[in-house]
Amino acid sequence: MTFTEPIRKYILSGLVAFVVIGLIVANVMASKQNDEFKINETLYSQAIQLQSTGDLAGSTDAIKKVLKKEPNSEMANYAAGLISAQNGDMKQAAIYMQKTLDINPHKVEDPAFMIQLGEIFVGAERFEDAKIVLLRCQESAWAPEDIPDYQEHVATLLAQIENSQLKEGTKNE
Repeated sequence: MTFTEPIRKYILSGLVAFVVIGLIVANVMASKQNDEFKINETLYSQAIQLQSTGDLAGSTDAIKKVLKKEPNSEMANYAAGLISAQNGDMKQAAIYMQKTLDINPHKVEDPAFMIQLGEIFVGAERFEDAKIVLLRCQESAWAPEDIPDYQEHVATLLAQIENSQLKEGTKNE
């Protein structure tokens, strides 16, 4: 099958039009996505700023707005976990921290995250989960410079778990 010159021009014109329209659509969609990203980034920054100034209610509202738009954001779930813990809602903090770990399983290699996760699990009375996390911290023998008494704190938390479990055992007898 051979194409005549006019048919070739129509095919080429159609392909060029298709590419141009595709580029325009992609540009419009990217612009909208960029605007959404800026809004979410601003809300996230606002949540962190409010948390650092002690406005936990404002920070909770801001991080919830981010999570509503980006429920699978590792950073937002992590921040929400820390904010919830600071608010004293350890059970909710544990949920957010667990989701952070589900989103990024490599967080098990982050000493700061792991000790925070252990502390939050202890606070939420999820002692078996806390023990797993803290034993991982102990076995890894982490000693981050920014947390000078890291291993001592891990040992203290493990002892606290043991004491809590002993008390529970005597209550159940």
